[in-house]
Amino acid sequence: MVTTHNLGFPRIGKKRELKFALESYWNGDLSQNELLDTGTSLRLQHWQYQEQLDFLPVGDFSFYDHVLDTSFLLGNIPRRAAETADNKLDNYFRVARGRARNEADCHCIQAGEMTKWFDTNYHYIVPEFDSNTRFSLDASRLLEDIAKAQQQGHQVKPVVIGPVTYLWLGKTKDHTPKLDLLDKLLPVYAELFAKLEKAGIEWLQVDEPILVTEFSDAWEHALRKAYHTLQSTSLKLLLTTYFGELQENLQLVCSLPVDGIHIDAVNAKNEVARVIDWLPSHKVLSLGVINGRNIWKTDLTETINWLSPIYERLQSRLWLAPSCSLLHVPVDVRSERQLDNEIKSWFSFAIQKLDELALIASALRHGKDGVAEQLAKNKTAIEHRKNSARVHHRAVKDRVLAVTDETGNRQSPYAVRTKVQRQRFDLPLYPTTTIGSFPQTPEIRQVRKDFRAGKLSAEQYRTAMQNEIKHCVKEQEALGLDVLVHGEPERNDMVEYFGEQLAGYTFTQFGWVQSYGSRCVKPPIIYGDVFRPEPMTVEWITYAQSLTEKPMKGMLTGPVTMLNWSFVRDDQPRSETCLQLALAIRDEVLALERAGIAMIQIDEAALREGLPLRKSQWQSYLDWAIRSFRITANGVKDETQIHTHMCYSEFNDIMASIARMDADVITIETSRSDMELLDVFDEFHYPNEIGPGVYDIHSPNIPTVDAMVDLMTKAARRIPAKRLWVNPDCGLKTRQWDEVKAALKNMVTASKILRKKS
Repeated sequence: MVTTHNLGFPRIGKKRELKFALESYWNGDLSQNELLDTGTSLRLQHWQYQEQLDFLPVGDFSFYDHVLDTSFLLGNIPRRAAETADNKLDNYFRVARGRARNEADCHCIQAGEMTKWFDTNYHYIVPEFDSNTRFSLDASRLLEDIAKAQQQGHQVKPVVIGPVTYLWLGKTKDHTPKLDLLDKLLPVYAELFAKLEKAGIEWLQVDEPILVTEFSDAWEHALRKAYHTLQSTSLKLLLTTYFGELQENLQLVCSLPVDGIHIDAVNAKNEVARVIDWLPSHKVLSLGVINGRNIWKTDLTETINWLSPIYERLQSRLWLAPSCSLLHVPVDVRSERQLDNEIKSWFSFAIQKLDELALIASALRHGKDGVAEQLAKNKTAIEHRKNSARVHHRAVKDRVLAVTDETGNRQSPYAVRTKVQRQRFDLPLYPTTTIGSFPQTPEIRQVRKDFRAGKLSAEQYRTAMQNEIKHCVKEQEALGLDVLVHGEPERNDMVEYFGEQLAGYTFTQFGWVQSYGSRCVKPPIIYGDVFRPEPMTVEWITYAQSLTEKPMKGMLTGPVTMLNWSFVRDDQPRSETCLQLALAIRDEVLALERAGIAMIQIDEAALREGLPLRKSQWQSYLDWAIRSFRITANGVKDETQIHTHMCYSEFNDIMASIARMDADVITIETSRSDMELLDVFDEFHYPNEIGPGVYDIHSPNIPTVDAMVDLMTKAARRIPAKRLWVNPDCGLKTRQWDEVKAALKNMVTASKILRKKS
């Protein structure tokens, strides 16, 4: 019989219970035992949601990040954290965010570097290695979770990151080759497998998503070595891949000495037939047939028809699952009470995806007649979406067809523009600015909530937001910043805010997805053709500019980030949807310029995360992504200065493409990596202006003046001082005002010191 299982479930809870418990604990309002109890309650609840499965995952829950969990499982804790040890959980949070709680002595340390998990919007804490790295097993938490699940009567399948992917995800601090650590790491995995056997585990899910990327012969050898070394266990290993095709790694995957493999049959559907032919007859094949990355309903009839001959051939060797962990989708569509019913009928969240999985398995086991009613309902929803007039707009498609290369070109090259802009703005060396957002206080959130609930009139809301903007401008002027922002009090999220004002988008109330730690986002959903019915930001930005003589940046989110941080329609190429977004945001750029706004920042924080996992496919993506940005930005006059911002990804290998964006100023995250990102400028001469972030806004730690001067001094060795800006590495919405003012005060002081040195 076909076996059903899941690769991972969302951690945060239907109502973001984990987020609020974490933040209460960090603020000192919740005890550690109470936090642990919240985690236990969520795990028990999540297991109940999955009890219809033949195997449910254990080890997929995390209090911050599953990669950081793996580092602690393997005893790979940075020495700076080990030196402050008082309890494991607080040590864990120190690595994640620089400190555990608002303690008097706080044991503040440098937080671990954070970057994107493959091509998703989930951030992980990067493992750190050096020549002295040693590994030692601490499986106590995983074993406790297994015991709890077994006590509830569940058949469990623990989940661990595989040894080769773990090394792949990390960074060495002293240039030690990561693969030199494999021989030290494998005995710890063998010890873990032995403990799991003893705990009565039959199947173990070992995630090796590295297998959908391109890698060298050395990494292929490491994979072969790892699994030949670990095969001496009676534990059955399910080698799990996701997010893409195997391509040249397909034969390798089929030949590794494991008991089963999982492939992403959403993204690699065309490889399934080859895998079936090549997979030895004693191995299980798990197919990820439900999209774990998007929220659209599965076409159940089509999927069942495709799977039926596969099931006839494989029988009990066929396992079914979502394509990847459901970490990347919201929990339950039934929580959505305000969604339009027709559009809601097109959606499937985590719980519904497991229902779809169970229905497919039932149809394969017992025939489609037993689920005929559910299949008919599913077919109706699929057809309605395909043919809906709400999805398709001829005028939008015609405007896209009219775009030419000239649409994306500035009037003059940067060398000409910069002279005009320098004369217009007359900024000092090392000008200071921020990325856009300022603290989103409880009072701001309450005002927005009351307005949405109808408790405040439009005029009352406008007055409240203007007061917040006025406060923000006043604080920036008092700090002595050179270029100001309005603080974005009216914005709930940098993507959702704009999506709410664009046609073709819809929104959920409870569609939260974890980005990192307690940070959750509620991605908007692009269901149809996108256009801008009316101005979105002009009123707020022009009001802010009226309060100051200093330049005020207009703040927009770019088309690629709007695309990559939304749930995107799957009925047309992503490149076409991105171009629709570019034209819509271009309209706002030009409206801001007409309103007298001289600087406009178009954030593309998610540019890199949209890269295909295979480098050979990068250029195609970068071509349409950069073109979309240029179409958004480049309709302005020479004297209008275009800024963009990118954060929390590795940019060294796409810097030439970033230069092609032709933004006048780019701000970029570099602080957690100690300006490592700027190494690329030793060889690549970036032509325009750049603001390398000088402090990590994701940590509550206050950066020192000396630290920021040191970082900018490193930057000035690669980039002329006249083209450098000084700024945080990201927006400040998640921080408190006391932290922000202290940090920015130091930043301004650092800038003044740098000017004196120049």
